[in-house]
Amino acid sequence: MTTKLIVGLDGTGSGDRALAFASNLAALIGDCELVVAYVIEWSPYSFQTPEENAMRHKRREEEISTARERIIDPAVNELTAAGLKVQGVVRHGDVADTLNAICEEQGGQQIIVCRSSEGGFAKRFFGSATSNLVMSATVPVTVIA
Repeated sequence: MTTKLIVGLDGTGSGDRALAFASNLAALIGDCELVVAYVIEWSPYSFQTPEENAMRHKRREEEISTARERIIDPAVNELTAAGLKVQGVVRHGDVADTLNAICEEQGGQQIIVCRSSEGGFAKRFFGSATSNLVMSATVPVTVIA
């Protein structure tokens, strides 16, 4: 049975550290697939006009394309070149809920993330998305410093 590890990226160096840890772990496991995921924060608005919703949908599709091009595709290409099995996913939603949903859909055994995005005081503590994921995930979560 192939082990699946879900890796949450944030587009910064902290996401790169999570990816490096996951690729090393995958090499140790052997029969392992990485699912590299990027979640764009998104909340539905029910009070918008149909025209505003259409514009928002277009912007959403552009954000998915940009995230795939700038974050997911380079990571997938690098890992594939290193001989690992990997797929990429970009979604909108709440980061913690969406990463957990991706894990459940993919049959993942573990989620790997960094504690927070890089920068200042927040670097010392879990980010809110990370702490929410740790508290609500249905599988073990590994948090990389």
